[in-house]
Amino acid sequence: MVSRAVVQGVGHYLPSRVVPNSHFETFLDTSDEWIRTRSGIERRHFAAEGETTSELATRAARAALDDAGMEVSDIDAIIVATSTADLTFPSAATMVQAELGMTQGFAFDVQAVCAGFIFALANANALIVSGQAKSVLVIGAETFSRIMDWTDRSTCVLFGDGAGALVLSGEEGEGTSQDRGILSTDLHSDGRYRDLLYVDGGVSTQTTGHLRMQGNQVFRHAVEKLTSTARAALEKAGLESGDLDKIVPHQANIRIIQGTAKKMGLPMDKVVVTVQDHGNTSAASIPMALSVGVERGEIKRGDLLVTEAIGGGLAWGSVVLRW
Repeated sequence: MVSRAVVQGVGHYLPSRVVPNSHFETFLDTSDEWIRTRSGIERRHFAAEGETTSELATRAARAALDDAGMEVSDIDAIIVATSTADLTFPSAATMVQAELGMTQGFAFDVQAVCAGFIFALANANALIVSGQAKSVLVIGAETFSRIMDWTDRSTCVLFGDGAGALVLSGEEGEGTSQDRGILSTDLHSDGRYRDLLYVDGGVSTQTTGHLRMQGNQVFRHAVEKLTSTARAALEKAGLESGDLDKIVPHQANIRIIQGTAKKMGLPMDKVVVTVQDHGNTSAASIPMALSVGVERGEIKRGDLLVTEAIGGGLAWGSVVLRW
């Protein structure tokens, strides 16, 4: 028997303001067709003035706890994946902890940009498998609208705000690929590619900065690295692409999603796609896609999934889990 980190519940939250592509036509040289063709995005959500990342995270956390039928007193740890925390410190995770009324356990943030939720899942899995925690609340939450350069039509049309959350708890498994829960993880980073995707500000420069991206270069790295990490995670679990019921990719760009599925030899009907409705929500994208996939009936208990992401750093990775 081995310990597995098993999904008990999932949930997400989107700010109420929906921003269609036509919004950008009013102040940029762009069009709905241009944005759809290049990204697959039709609309995204923006947080309201004063609505913070930790608030979005807390709402998603409550939805996941409700779905799991668990109380906050059942949780030992909270991990929030975000690049847009409310403050330099303390962590967004401790703010969520306080808002939920959780006085036990511990909470911390993980920063790996769009790959953040994958890194957070890997950390949660390690905590559970090692016996450090029994149940972990894992959240991806972002307000990327706060770091957009609204004069840069190549980036500001791509991103949105939101939050998604999973509750993971330790359960005994047989140690085979038929077990429910996280079966394998695969993480990577390479700091040499920093200038491909970064924010040109931060604490030590005393500026907030704006997101900067070399889109063509990111695309080139994305398909190759996402395919490679997904295959590596499957191999670690003793599985192959053909065993998968669904891919739940980071929702950055429909062409990256399609390219990765093609390289893995899988049809698009095995891919959960939400980018058209959410845009790129960075660390929030995968947990929101998982939650929406469950709502739509695309993800069912016992399904074998691989979820993968790449983001600034560059940082990338994947997780294989049975739902």
